[in-house]
Amino acid sequence: MEVKQYVVQTNNMTKKYRKHHVVDHVNMHVKKGAIYGFIGLNGAGKSTCIRMITGLTNQSSGSIELFGVSDKKSMDKARKRIGTMIEMPGLYPNMTAEQNLEVIRMQRGIPGRKCIEKTLKKVGLTDTKKKKVATFSVGMKQRLGIAVALLSNPELLILDEPINGLDPVGVIEIRQLLEQLNQEYHVTVIISSHILTEVHQIATHYGIIHEGKLIEQCTKEEVEEKCQSHLYLRVDNVEKATTILEENLQQADFDILPDGAIKLFTYVKEPLVVSRLLQKHGVLITEMTPQHDTLEGYFTRVIKEASI
Repeated sequence: MEVKQYVVQTNNMTKKYRKHHVVDHVNMHVKKGAIYGFIGLNGAGKSTCIRMITGLTNQSSGSIELFGVSDKKSMDKARKRIGTMIEMPGLYPNMTAEQNLEVIRMQRGIPGRKCIEKTLKKVGLTDTKKKKVATFSVGMKQRLGIAVALLSNPELLILDEPINGLDPVGVIEIRQLLEQLNQEYHVTVIISSHILTEVHQIATHYGIIHEGKLIEQCTKEEVEEKCQSHLYLRVDNVEKATTILEENLQQADFDILPDGAIKLFTYVKEPLVVSRLLQKHGVLITEMTPQHDTLEGYFTRVIKEASI
């Protein structure tokens, strides 16, 4: 019988401040080799979960298992197999990337300097040479921050909001770097973010957290399957159109978007039925196209259902 390998498993992991549950009985499973997109609104509990997993803060209750171990002595060793960038590390602006990594190497007691050259190559900073960090772009500094996390050659890389503040080019560079680390160097990645469009580009698995509760975990394929097909409608009279749909179509299921567009989740394969009905009642259709939900749409729907 094949045993599934998880690098992170939590059992009812909880963080409580006074009477408030910041993280509420979270059962998280991160499979070896995954890029786990940990997504949620700001303040949902993502960073607190990460801080408990990495040992920066203790859970109030529940347990955490890393690489199959959970006792304190083994966990201390297991955490040495993790690289983290929760906040941008304190870099020395008047030093080069190589000099910065040398300081970190000595602080951590990592033997030999070969790790510096290998790590700079991994993050694409080998050509910086004598260039000081003060002259780096935001994207380059972010890559150097990831290099600090990678210096001890970790098996698991945990990044908290790594693309915040980056321009489009910097975002693409970080995305490509994480894909390379995962595919070529077999690093498991947990990336926490609220920027769903970017997470969707690279994640193989998702964990959706809302108000401290992990409300769903699924694979990329499952999300794409769950993203509902719908008819996207634009009409000249939204109120009249929705009333007609409710009164004349059995089990009509639709959302009205803030810009007045209608997403009709039923009758997707019967657009003629919808168009004839609306035209019959004098509603002008200016646009009707079959579409699929984006990750943002799916995420919004899951959050909305969890809040009911």
